[in-house]
Amino acid sequence: MSNDERRQAVKQIAVTMGDPAGIGPELCLRLLYDTKLTELVRPIVFGDAGVLRRVARQCGLPEPTIVVDPRQWQQASCKLRQPAVLDLQVIEADAVRPGHVDAATGRASYCYIEAAIAAALAGTVDAVATGPIHKEALHAAGIPYPGHTEIFAAQTGAARSCMMLTSREITCSLVTTHIGYRDVPGQLSVARILEVIELTAEAMRRIRGELPRLIVCGLNPHAGEHGLFGDGEEERLIAPAVDAARRQGIDVRGPLPPDTAFLLQHRQAADAFVCMYHDQGLIPLKALAFDTAVNVTLGLPIVRTSVDHGTALDIAWSGRAAASSLVQAVLLAARLATA
Repeated sequence: MSNDERRQAVKQIAVTMGDPAGIGPELCLRLLYDTKLTELVRPIVFGDAGVLRRVARQCGLPEPTIVVDPRQWQQASCKLRQPAVLDLQVIEADAVRPGHVDAATGRASYCYIEAAIAAALAGTVDAVATGPIHKEALHAAGIPYPGHTEIFAAQTGAARSCMMLTSREITCSLVTTHIGYRDVPGQLSVARILEVIELTAEAMRRIRGELPRLIVCGLNPHAGEHGLFGDGEEERLIAPAVDAARRQGIDVRGPLPPDTAFLLQHRQAADAFVCMYHDQGLIPLKALAFDTAVNVTLGLPIVRTSVDHGTALDIAWSGRAAASSLVQAVLLAARLATA
């Protein structure tokens, strides 16, 4: 393969800047000049060039050199051979207060996501990797979604979707995501649990290149202790979904008691865990792989990955943010776009 053919084969990944008041702009700047990464993929930051320049000056980082006007994007996208910034011009740099929750920055982060989804659906990028957004800022801006997963599912018209966080140490998929604990049992069903098992099995097959082994967690302490705790969710909902998945040929066990499911012996015997609610999966994952895990939305017609952390407002624009999770998200996006 010639150098020109190699450049043509490099996947072009839309990287959303995240909330401008958080660490997202700094992460994107570090990404643009990560030469090891940019030899493998071509990140295109969907954000505001003015904000990136201001953050670069404050953090002592290089400013972006290749900036594309959105009016020229369709024509320019097929000609780009280096990392670049798509300057969406949503928010003025001087209007951003680093480290503060603001409706304007919440609206801006949503606009970056919208543009990246549109680009992926149009085929001008191969996949999307998202920077961190702030749910309170989204809410203040009147955005009717609690997070990335719900935005992507709605805007791509996905019939089914789920959140999966993956790392070398542990992978967890979530049956429910951004809802309160008291609402979780009412959102569980045999069909939904089976759906997440199926999506997880397919995703891990693409990532690992072989049939995966899955473990499904129970909802209640001790997996319900045969109906002693809870309302029989394990017997009524989880076990039937596991049985249905097995009949499809999926290698899956459960429901296992959540307090022992993540022991080393189980992690060594499983490629992924299906968890009933947000913190059931996120606590072990972040304890084991906070800086390297990647968030993936399964079931979409496009590839979407994300960092596994938030906006870190307490260190925004300080030059201290590590881009390791975003780097891994971009690499996995490129890999999934090829699989």
